[in-house]
Amino acid sequence: MNIEDAIKLVKKVVKESHVKNQRHIDLSVCTADKRADTQEALVFLQAKVAKGEMTDDELKEKLGLI
Repeated sequence: MNIEDAIKLVKKVVKESHVKNQRHIDLSVCTADKRADTQEALVFLQAKVAKGEMTDDELKEKLGLI
C-alpha cells in the first residue's frame, strides 16, 4: 500500500459532522467488506505520521479534515 492509495480509501469515509464545517472519519459508513481495508489504510497513514514522513496537519489536509 502506498500513501496515495491509503488516502483515497480513507477519504471515502470522511464525513461532515453535525457541527457545521467540522469533518471527521466515520468508519460506520464502510461496508463490511471494505472496513478492514479502510482501517488498515488508516493505521498505515498514522504510522507515516509517527515515523515523521508527514505531519498530522498534512495528513488532515490531504484527507479534507481541515
